Amino acid sequence: MQNEECRMTNGERTILHLDLNTFFVSVERLENPKLVGRPVLIGADSDRGVVASCSYEARAFGVRSAMPMKMAKQLCPEAIILRGDSGAYLKKSDEVTEIIRAQVPLFEKSSVDEFYVDLSGTDKFHGSRKLAVELRQKIIKDSGLPNSFGLSINKTVSKVATGEAKNGAGEWYVERGTEKPFLAPMPIERIPGVGDKTAHLLRSMGVAKIHTLQELRVDLMHRLLGEHGPVLWRKANGIDDSPVIAWHERKSISTERTFERDTIDVVKLKGMLTAMAESLAFQLRKGDKLTSCIAVKIRYADFNTHTKQIRVGYTACDHIILPAVHDLFRTLYDRRQRIRLIGVRFSHLVGGGHQMDAFTDTQEAMDLYQAMDRIRKRFGDRTVMRAAGMDAKSIGRMDNPFDGQAPVLLANRRT
Repeated sequence: MQNEECRMTNGERTILHLDLNTFFVSVERLENPKLVGRPVLIGADSDRGVVASCSYEARAFGVRSAMPMKMAKQLCPEAIILRGDSGAYLKKSDEVTEIIRAQVPLFEKSSVDEFYVDLSGTDKFHGSRKLAVELRQKIIKDSGLPNSFGLSINKTVSKVATGEAKNGAGEWYVERGTEKPFLAPMPIERIPGVGDKTAHLLRSMGVAKIHTLQELRVDLMHRLLGEHGPVLWRKANGIDDSPVIAWHERKSISTERTFERDTIDVVKLKGMLTAMAESLAFQLRKGDKLTSCIAVKIRYADFNTHTKQIRVGYTACDHIILPAVHDLFRTLYDRRQRIRLIGVRFSHLVGGGHQMDAFTDTQEAMDLYQAMDRIRKRFGDRTVMRAAGMDAKSIGRMDNPFDGQAPVLLANRRT
């Protein structure tokens, strides 16, 4: 079976993986060039805060993304800590997306700062390497954002190659047929899909390098890891038939907050919900989107999590969304337990501006939204808010932004 698997090929595919280097930090540096060359951390500066992104200068001290902010500050005391700005990040991500859309026929946006592009067949015309270099340079020129890419026959190898590119000139090519030797000397953690638990299990068996994993039997991997085992074995051997999936607009947006201390302070909880819902509603209006499904999530101190949702008429208006959010909270809230996390989610999104409802909307309300949104677009999404949400920016941190596609950071913009 192993020899048969090894003979499998990926056809004549050519897949580009492109990553925007330290994306959040790079966007901040465009606005404030004084940050260039300095160790920078993006995230909530609190005991429960985590590092959302960090500069290469901070990484030199051992800081990594998803690391607790408290630990990051101990490793790099001189780091500059910024809370982040969702509006700026979303705008830049969309800008790069449009650059890519205009240059290639098929691409997949796998995250706010990561893309796959199918360049299969381009060698017959302009050459995939040439197109990859031109795309990278155009993104740098038009957006000002540094980026790196890997180019190979499939997604897995290209993603790993991008990691190598970041340590060099920003470009890495893996020649067809050299996938296995390219991957072999790397640690098993470099394989996409190998998490901490899987890595710990494999290392406990003496499998620390990819070349050792390449030599294991597929049936053994299946016994160890179930259906995930053969998938990892194939990736270790440079085999990945997964296609580039054409990117479409997201269908939901969400944000969550974890409190520094578990709380039963209803006033603060309602204020946080108000701020979160208000910010998400602004994101809808800015993107000419409407929602018809609103959900609220609560996680208690014992980690029991409850979610409830309600359908509404398509809207992007605070005066419709906020009452629904607070009604959902009231039905979920158990006054006997402390709350660790709350979240708000809008789904079933569609394109199109809000149409006035003669029974619920007024021209004054529409004019007010437009005025507030103009201020937010110019000065940041937290410059105008309801009084009930004023304390929200000081009592928690953001988790799990935007369903893995783009972050909604309820942040205080530094100007």
